[in-house]
Amino acid sequence: MPNKTIYVSDGDLPIYQRAQELAGGNLSSAITTALRRYVDLEEGRLEGFKEITVRVGPKGDRKKRFNGVLLGEWGNSTNNRAEMYRVYGTRTGKFVLHVQKSPEWEGRDADGNPAGWRSWLGLGNYNWTFSSGESTLEVFESVEQLREKVSPELYDIVAASARQSTIEDLDI
Repeated sequence: MPNKTIYVSDGDLPIYQRAQELAGGNLSSAITTALRRYVDLEEGRLEGFKEITVRVGPKGDRKKRFNGVLLGEWGNSTNNRAEMYRVYGTRTGKFVLHVQKSPEWEGRDADGNPAGWRSWLGLGNYNWTFSSGESTLEVFESVEQLREKVSPELYDIVAASARQSTIEDLDI
């Protein structure tokens, strides 16, 4: 195995020491892991991709990260809830669907009728129900697999975007 010498400034030495601790004493492993991630991110950036971080779970309390490019988004709202659908293309040619659903509120008056705007102003007696928002992430191998998961409008946008190159080199 070849040896490589890395010169480290005194100011940077603490970060190298901490990396070695976190890697179980193997600084080479820590440097290789960091360089692998750096090369992956930079190659993706040069291809037009960027690092995407999205929240997932019942309250959006977990995060998922990947390299991708936004191909299309579509929103839907009702009186009680808003939904946002975003589709990303990845460097490996897969498609990521991220769906965010806002908390859902419903108000009723004493007779069981929808509360309406009066309840927001505090005019009258109303009961409220609430369901927390949620976010999901699904990965698809092909754009065709998305068809059943998204609106026809979003599918058309994503299918058209998927046929285009992320970067077009112009000879001008």
